[in-house]
Amino acid sequence: MYKTLFAAVALTAGLATTAFAEMTVGVSWSNFQEERWKTDEAAIKAALEAAGAKYVSADAQSSSAKQLSDIESLMAQGVNALIVLAQDTEAIGPAVQAAADEGIPVIAYDRLIEDPRAFYLTFDNAEVGRMQARAVLAAAPKGNYVMIKGSPTDPNADFLRGGQQEVLQAAIDKGDIKIVGEAYTDGWLPANAQRNMEQILTANDNKVDAVVASNDGTAGGAVAALSAQGLVVPVSGQDGDHAALNRVALGTQTVSVWKDARELGKNAAEIAVALAKGGDMKSIDGATEWTSPAGTKMTAKFLTPMPITKDNLATVVDAGWITKDALCQGVSAGPAPCN
Repeated sequence: MYKTLFAAVALTAGLATTAFAEMTVGVSWSNFQEERWKTDEAAIKAALEAAGAKYVSADAQSSSAKQLSDIESLMAQGVNALIVLAQDTEAIGPAVQAAADEGIPVIAYDRLIEDPRAFYLTFDNAEVGRMQARAVLAAAPKGNYVMIKGSPTDPNADFLRGGQQEVLQAAIDKGDIKIVGEAYTDGWLPANAQRNMEQILTANDNKVDAVVASNDGTAGGAVAALSAQGLVVPVSGQDGDHAALNRVALGTQTVSVWKDARELGKNAAEIAVALAKGGDMKSIDGATEWTSPAGTKMTAKFLTPMPITKDNLATVVDAGWITKDALCQGVSAGPAPCN
């Protein structure tokens, strides 16, 4: 009897251990061209490893069609939860439906997926837009403004643009600033942002006083176009890309709104594990009820961003986000800590 009981206990323990060890979280990346996604990935991997879960991933390479097949492949590998950085918030719908049919929880990672079955995890993107506009407006309270927006298939592009407009509207109404050019950036690609900026500069005979660019990649494209014309004007960005922070130190970019991707990745992994274990979305620490602009009621968690300018550059060094050498490359007599 004791042998039978021991065998039963051992079998139960073995099954529990196996089930735990076999927990797998799949991550579908829209693309891996942005510097920051590698930081996110490292944070996700570390948090999953700490939880005893396995990481698998796929790179959609900016293709919404490939992303659908990627998610199908991840599900075929037996994932217990999915973290999805959507290439196209509308095209991703069938994948969410397929996951729901299999009882696989979905985390909409940093980009909205308009579906109440997806847990939305991001930073406050409207506030990011406000922070960008505030910093540029403080540096250029009057003049001709250019708005370099994000991808038209990413809802974040419009969240950012809405926040930017909130800050700029009073100055526009007063006639202090005028928006002389505005363009979406397909795929958030810096090359597309540079091309748009070049066209806007040509159309305005280079009479541009400020650029509100929606992320560091598009900011880099805008700065390249400006530099080719010998222009240095206030430019915004976001993500805390190392190249962008170096531009802030150099004085060619005014602000990069830092969204600590390490915190976002860690949260995503922890939420994925909790939901895979049967947890309720509303029970996630920090979760809130949120209604999208289209009226979809979602469960979401919003992390807090921080604008990085020449006045607080030491913050990202102190946080271990970037080394002083990388931040200050090519900088002489710059702002602290590059002085």
